[in-house]
Amino acid sequence: MHELAITQSMFDIVLRQAEQAQAKKVTKINLVIGEMTGVVGESVQFYLDFLTRGTVAEGAVVSLTMMPPKAQCCNCKQTFELREFDWGCPKCKSNSVEIIAGKELFVESIEVT
Repeated sequence: MHELAITQSMFDIVLRQAEQAQAKKVTKINLVIGEMTGVVGESVQFYLDFLTRGTVAEGAVVSLTMMPPKAQCCNCKQTFELREFDWGCPKCKSNSVEIIAGKELFVESIEVT
């Protein structure tokens, strides 16, 4: 259910940017969602379909880019994709890692006319 509040916040950003651009219509909304956020893309799409009704963004195509979780080893600096039960570095086997991707949640861009 937290997707509704998150989607509302992202949609508010879209509307502010469209207004600043003096857009007549928002034709596309590009979102980036990290897989570690727990946000379900289908839910965001559902809520956007509801929230955009009667606005300049009604009918806009929504593009979701899901970002897989990635880490960098603090010891050898190897960058690798995290797996569900294996967060150890594949190169040096260290468990000292920094998450560098997968927590994103933002409006990347909008397309307007």
